[in-house]
Amino acid sequence: MRARYPDRTEFVVREGVRIFTEVYGAGSLPFLLLPSWAIVHSRVWKAQIPTLARHGMVVTFDPRGNGRTDRPRDPAAYSEREYAADAVAVLDALGVERALVVGLSKGAQRAVLLAAEHPDRVAGLVTIGPGTPFGLPDPRRKAESIDFEEVRDRYEGWARVNRHSWRRDYRGYIEFFMSQMLPESHSTKELEDMVGWGLETDPETLLATVDGPDIEAEEWLAIAASVHCPSLVIVGTEDHITGFDRGVQLARVLRARLEVIEGAGHIPQARHPVHVNRLLLDFARSLERTVTAADP
Repeated sequence: MRARYPDRTEFVVREGVRIFTEVYGAGSLPFLLLPSWAIVHSRVWKAQIPTLARHGMVVTFDPRGNGRTDRPRDPAAYSEREYAADAVAVLDALGVERALVVGLSKGAQRAVLLAAEHPDRVAGLVTIGPGTPFGLPDPRRKAESIDFEEVRDRYEGWARVNRHSWRRDYRGYIEFFMSQMLPESHSTKELEDMVGWGLETDPETLLATVDGPDIEAEEWLAIAASVHCPSLVIVGTEDHITGFDRGVQLARVLRARLEVIEGAGHIPQARHPVHVNRLLLDFARSLERTVTAADP
């Protein structure tokens, strides 16, 4: 059962890849909730959709690699610019000219790309637990030796972030990784959801996302610095995945407002939905007031 079912679903096809899209509600300034890494799909936004849809249109789509979207095998299909291009294709198919774009974790990279390279389509930018290469990683993760290609007899802790570990014990990796995403107490239901979504894809698809082309840190810095729309960065102090400092540094580069949620992990929109939803709605209202004030 869902708290809110979509008013419209469709497959948007771009260069042969079918992208499963859902639309909720209606309004003049849509929320585009971008997909994160292919380890989860668009249901990661399930605690936002009912609230936001009462105030405007909400658009979500599954990432290539999970959910009901296709799973290409070519690693080149999983570049950040491919994901950003999917977002543009979804907006075009729905007839949406501009949106408030929200990106979680790796979705923050797609959000920043959209704002930098398609500024006419982005009214405002929100990133949550951003997985961008600015700042320091979480020290708890850095403290453990991580070699993605190393062959070991056993893989424990962060050593599970490893090509051979994924192929040998994919469920074990998923359960560990999702537990690190949710360090807050009483997260049993959220953890069950995340593990289930992670198991909807497979290790070979996830490996394709890792093996795809990436953007170097220097280029990311130039891309983020070129963003000029209003921006908000939300970060938890207990983010064990990308780290608290990375959110702080992205806010600095974007010249964005920074909102810190004490005690929150990597996905505060799941464990602290009231707080995050209030921030998103307040930010949307500030954009609408700016647009109204600019009208002749």
